[in-house]
Amino acid sequence: MKLLWSIMIILILLLQVRLWVGEGSFAQVWGLEKAIAEQREENAGLAVRNERLYAEVRNLRGEKGAVEERARMNLGLIRNDETFFLVVEQ
Repeated sequence: MKLLWSIMIILILLLQVRLWVGEGSFAQVWGLEKAIAEQREENAGLAVRNERLYAEVRNLRGEKGAVEERARMNLGLIRNDETFFLVVEQ
């Protein structure tokens, strides 16, 4: 009977070690959940950035003056507080 109890105690201890340390342990699962949360935050930021870029591309494709406005802004001919208007002569 003592042998059976000894084996049971050893098995319980080994299972506890496996539960808290090693592959599939609580520590690993918590680490993976933290990494997943960080990745979701990064993906959300990238999705917002992508939406802004898609809107800018649609603007550049749709409006004739948008390309010139963008070029003038990049060259420093338009300041941040100014508004660009393209006047088309007929």
